[in-house]
Amino acid sequence: MTGPAPQHSQRLLGTLLGDYWFWRREHLPSAALVDLLREFGLTEPAARAAIQRAAARHLVTTSKSGRRTAYGVPDRTHRLIIGHLRRLLEFGAEDREWDGRWTFAMFSVPEPQREDRRTLRGRLRWLGFGPLYDGVWVSPWDRTADALQVLGALGVDTATVARAEVSADVTAAGNPLRAWDLDELRQSYVDFLDRWSGLRKRVAAGEVGPAEALVVRTRVMTEWRAFPDADPDLPGELLPADWPRATARRCFLDIYDTLGPVAEQRFRQIVAPHAPELAELAAHRTGGDITRGAEPEAFPADDDLAWTGPLGEP
Repeated sequence: MTGPAPQHSQRLLGTLLGDYWFWRREHLPSAALVDLLREFGLTEPAARAAIQRAAARHLVTTSKSGRRTAYGVPDRTHRLIIGHLRRLLEFGAEDREWDGRWTFAMFSVPEPQREDRRTLRGRLRWLGFGPLYDGVWVSPWDRTADALQVLGALGVDTATVARAEVSADVTAAGNPLRAWDLDELRQSYVDFLDRWSGLRKRVAAGEVGPAEALVVRTRVMTEWRAFPDADPDLPGELLPADWPRATARRCFLDIYDTLGPVAEQRFRQIVAPHAPELAELAAHRTGGDITRGAEPEAFPADDDLAWTGPLGEP
């Protein structure tokens, strides 16, 4: 398997720093970061450009010692990373009890403000809302305060947010579940299992070495990140008994957690020629310990979306 596509290079950089350089204050040499990104198929110019773009957006900070440039991770970026990783690694745990009510965000944004409408939709989707009708988005969870914050931040005055149960007599066309294509969603989970089950067996057998581990651990995370955008962690009560999300999550975590120490070894091997004293500080995270750390922000600002991933990279 190959690494993530180069066009997602800033996101890749964020994933690597979040997975192996979590909450470290030390700055890594630019040459080490370039070599890390080259493991995933980026050319040296592309890798340097990705780092410089991240620095220009203040997602990493820059320091110099003589002619050597190094980059560190500011607190704000650490909070963005931990918020994003929490969202990914806690997704699908099915440990929340649904109260049977839905949150409706209803709004009207004039056509001349189409950019605000695009931003609003992106932020609502990040919060787990889906489009039921034009201007009516719905979530099975209580996201009232978050939705009001988003609407207020964008200055959308013609809006209503409500929590309500849906009548048992509602037609199929009016069922809030219609905001999501369940057939397509099911197939996405099945496809994920088809792609990764073979690797899961190899991982369990200890057949994946450090170089491959660093790449495929990041790849499986990259693919898993698509699910929280497509599925708001729909309550199990609303889904068929054979819904494949839990099985897909177990497959993801088995690969991600088991490969952590092996991938960390490769991260250290790449950093060591440039800064051996820093290489020893690298440490992997797992699904079980990722919740330790800073509180995540409610939702990312527009400039942070490429870093955290919900809307892709500009």
